[in-house]
Amino acid sequence: MAYAKGAPEILLERCSSILKESGVSPLTDQERKEIFAANEKMAGEALRILAVAYRNLPVSSGPIEYTEEYVEHDFTFVGLVGMIDPPRDEAEKAIQTCRSAGVRTVMITGDHKLTASAIAKQLGILGEEDRVLTGRELDSLSDNELENLADNVSVYARVSPEHKMRIVKALKARGHIVAMTGDGVNDAPALKNADIGVAMGITGTDVAKEASDMILADDNFASIVSAMEEGRGIYDNIKKYIAYMLSCNVGEILIMFIAGLLAWPLPLVAVQLLWVNLTTDGLPALALGVDPPEPDLMNRPPRSPRESVFTRRVKLLILGVSLIMAVTLLPTFNWAYQLKGLVYAQTIVFTTLVIFEMFNAFNCRSERHSLFKIGLFSNRWLVVAVAVSVLMQLVVLYTPAFDILFDTMPLSITDWLIILPLSSAPLVVVELVKLYAKNRDAQLM
Repeated sequence: MAYAKGAPEILLERCSSILKESGVSPLTDQERKEIFAANEKMAGEALRILAVAYRNLPVSSGPIEYTEEYVEHDFTFVGLVGMIDPPRDEAEKAIQTCRSAGVRTVMITGDHKLTASAIAKQLGILGEEDRVLTGRELDSLSDNELENLADNVSVYARVSPEHKMRIVKALKARGHIVAMTGDGVNDAPALKNADIGVAMGITGTDVAKEASDMILADDNFASIVSAMEEGRGIYDNIKKYIAYMLSCNVGEILIMFIAGLLAWPLPLVAVQLLWVNLTTDGLPALALGVDPPEPDLMNRPPRSPRESVFTRRVKLLILGVSLIMAVTLLPTFNWAYQLKGLVYAQTIVFTTLVIFEMFNAFNCRSERHSLFKIGLFSNRWLVVAVAVSVLMQLVVLYTPAFDILFDTMPLSITDWLIILPLSSAPLVVVELVKLYAKNRDAQLM
């Protein structure tokens, strides 16, 4: 006895009879139509359908080689089995997040076209103008034809693992960055050829895992979206770190360079520069590396893979803060030098520079959003880092043993009333620029 299960449209081609209550009888064309109609009705209800059939093999006294050609024909059709495999609760939300993030989700499945369409609509993958292609339709298309259709196809149904490779190539030819999931041995070529191959950690084969770039430990699509969000957050924090460090250091270089051109005494001595760069700069920079993600992180389109970390906004921030630092501190140094001498002037510039960079650390938390929108205290590590840096500066200023080491002198309350407004200049200016940019964007929309 041979038993078979499979896709109804394939298995029915190998059936010549049907099992009824009255017994086995030849399978008529009308009965085939009725079976296909029942299959489409069940598939439209998001059921995965299997046809079941059997065949009584002829008895033979000699040895028989049970090949596909020998066994798989003249089956007796028994019926259809419909199974429901509901998507996980978090899948629909994850797909919506992808859409907001400018990431397109494409379903590739071995299910019936109607089953795949019903599930894709339920999840929000298949839109009104999106197309569904079957494996047979794929076989009839040339590579160029598939490339031209790829942007409009959201569901590929009744496809084999071999079709995945063609789909990956077509999407990449259209300029897309492609992440492909898979679990079987036959998925390995597509996983290898995709920009990011993601293998299933639970159901995936060793071959699929070896060919992939990432392994999904819980086989959950929502985990891919979470990883995407984490990656965007890390990239943003790298830019924040770079923008902060360069804006501070370029500003310091600018101050020393311009003072030299003007033949002024040095606004800062070497030990003061070392103190700023090794201590007060370092802690806030590290805290920016663990900054929480911005509120619109997953509402932005993907960045171009050719985009430099030095975006236009980062360059403007570095240049703007550096110029504000030079314009603020150089006149202050000259005024203080004329008023009370070099040590006093250097102490004023030294302290103003440290507090200036603390304000700038909060500036660098977002290229777009106001500090007050993302929350002044939402990064508690930055608050702690700034507090520690300011405390360290106060220790240097008001501990007599450090006066000679750092060439400083204690500052009065009047001095602080000058330092605080000057050092807050970058925060005020950058906040005003962000407000202007926000209003301009709103008008353009």
